[in-house]
Amino acid sequence: MHPFIVLISRDMRKDYEKLFTNLELKELPLGLFDRIILAIKREQELRHTRRLLFGFLSLLLVSLVVTPLSGTMLVNQIEGSGTAYFISTAISDLGTFFALWQDFGLAILESLPVMGMMTFLLSLAVSIFTLRLFLHRKKLLLGYLIQRFA
Repeated sequence: MHPFIVLISRDMRKDYEKLFTNLELKELPLGLFDRIILAIKREQELRHTRRLLFGFLSLLLVSLVVTPLSGTMLVNQIEGSGTAYFISTAISDLGTFFALWQDFGLAILESLPVMGMMTFLLSLAVSIFTLRLFLHRKKLLLGYLIQRFA
């Protein structure tokens, strides 16, 4: 056995009875419990804000990437569908259009690129919704960013 350890354990045996006889309970500082609870709540709010921020940013990034792609897809589908031809014919010859408006209407509806329109509108709606939520929670999220990187 190392001599230092033996020395400590020999001295500890002599003062063993004295060690626990003079114990006094220390008074805790006032408001310690409240400060601990406040720190725990603040950490929970920071964790929630961090999740919210990364959720917003990832959803915004995805929707901002998908919106131009779906817009390009929509324009290509409109050009390929002939919808512009039906609309220009209806505008150029209003007499024929009003005489055959049901057939023109059905032809235009059949040639509409529904999937492209739905994709574009959905991605645009998600972008706007995410921006609105981000601006609604702007103070909270920007406060987290400033605190995090300052």
